[in-house]
Amino acid sequence: MRAHRLAQDLSIAKQVTTEDLAEAAQAGFRAVICNRPDGEGGGQPSFSEIDTAAREAGLEARYLPVASGKVTDADAAAFGRMLAALPKPVLAYCRTGTRSATLWALSEGARGRPLPEILAATNAAGFDLSAVVRRIGAGRRIPTDSGALFHSVVIVGSGAGGIAVAASLKARKPDLDVALIDPADIHYYQPGWTMVGGGIFAPSDTARTMASLIPDGVRWIKSAVTAFEPESKSVLLGDSRVVRYDRLVVAPGLKLDWAGIEGLAETLGQNGVTSNYRYDLAPYTWELVQNLRSGRAVFTQPPMPIKCAGAPQKAMYLSADHWLRAGRLGSMAIEFYNAGSVLFGVKEYVPPLMAYVKRYGARLNFDHTLTRIDGPARRAWFSRKTEDGGGETVETDFDMIHVVPPQQAPDFVRVSPLADAGGWIEVDPASLRHRRYPAIYALGDACNTPNAKTAAAARKQAPVVAHNLLVEMGHLRGVEAAYDGYGSCPLTVERGKILLAEFGYGGKLMPSFPNWLIDGTKPSHMAWLLKERMLPPIYWKAMLKGREWMAKPHAADRSVA
Repeated sequence: MRAHRLAQDLSIAKQVTTEDLAEAAQAGFRAVICNRPDGEGGGQPSFSEIDTAAREAGLEARYLPVASGKVTDADAAAFGRMLAALPKPVLAYCRTGTRSATLWALSEGARGRPLPEILAATNAAGFDLSAVVRRIGAGRRIPTDSGALFHSVVIVGSGAGGIAVAASLKARKPDLDVALIDPADIHYYQPGWTMVGGGIFAPSDTARTMASLIPDGVRWIKSAVTAFEPESKSVLLGDSRVVRYDRLVVAPGLKLDWAGIEGLAETLGQNGVTSNYRYDLAPYTWELVQNLRSGRAVFTQPPMPIKCAGAPQKAMYLSADHWLRAGRLGSMAIEFYNAGSVLFGVKEYVPPLMAYVKRYGARLNFDHTLTRIDGPARRAWFSRKTEDGGGETVETDFDMIHVVPPQQAPDFVRVSPLADAGGWIEVDPASLRHRRYPAIYALGDACNTPNAKTAAAARKQAPVVAHNLLVEMGHLRGVEAAYDGYGSCPLTVERGKILLAEFGYGGKLMPSFPNWLIDGTKPSHMAWLLKERMLPPIYWKAMLKGREWMAKPHAADRSVA
């Protein structure tokens, strides 16, 4: 048993066993609190079993069950009273320890303990409580004393959108004081992971050190943001520092909720379970595809929105094409389980995609959402919407399954004042300026704009944000530029051919090339060459360097701003 100390009188652990309690007593604990409801998972001891073992070990035991993700203020208050009444020190546990840590943090916040102290304790213990930062603070503002850092423009997130907008800002105004906040050491070209999973790119082709990409003159604050305080123009970092700004740009990307599918996290990368949505797993996809001689291959797509909505089926097409070329397609049963009701959201691209579905003999299952997976047993379960509005559970076996997890805005965004009711950053879809906080702009996947969440969208959004921010600050002359919703999804339907889907708001087709060169409604080798040979260097050497090839911002009337 491993316990993480949060305070002098409290430590937190993952699920404990009856055998662990004797060890806890020997370690000096005098009481235990169970925060996990009985029957939540297989093999979990009941509280009555824990209580019996605790008494045998000389410990007091208390039961305060809390459903995952549903910690209430009343639960936190009860936890605080329970902790105060029990002999010290106390060991609290749940499945992962996060609920117990959350209960402690909320109870301490209600007692008036400073938010930075609480976050310092939970971060040091390895618990990410960004989803409840605002609740822990109980409405108190982030302290913004004279020791706070300050930069004229602060950018949150160093993914495609964050670095691109930093580069675009510095290209327009080289002396601008810009800071970029992100804890990551490595930057990934995520559009390349589909190609890694298809055996075309090497994983190393899609990664660079973050330090090599931060634009010259931009200060890199290597930390995570835990909370926003737009009224005081401040952000709170995970290490309890405060950063103030004149203007803020938010580009944090998406959270991939691997834990949102029961059993998935425990089996990823083994038992035939893979995903091109992770750098370390995309090579496993290609390994499975190469080694599978026959059997059932399952590909899944979660509810929208997700980053690159075509990626789930791209994995299917490239895998099926390999089996076709290897003479194994006839021995394969290919299934695509889509939580949505259509193959692709822009109708013009559906007929050519359906031709490939038929070519590969793939079976389409719409309105199916993956809910549980058992890797060792090679079984997967889906919830399915029925025609009468009800639902049912569908079970299938697999020899290989490519899983795409549900996705949402990061926790620290969803609980912040910047979010709309759905948890997305609320911006004007044209200017990308926040609707309620005029000093804030946002771009990329975490925005509530109704465009495809792709790197191509960020490539067009970054210059718009840079232009509008500088115009609004008085550093640049011109009128406000408008983002038109452009996004691109190069659909790899076979090795050597791509259907280049390009569209904007409302599903309007927005081709970048004349039809004689690339007709986006027809698979072409030219589009494949664009994806394979041109887009990676455009990403690394143009987009992230402030060189806006085919991405110059335009005013609302489409004239150059």
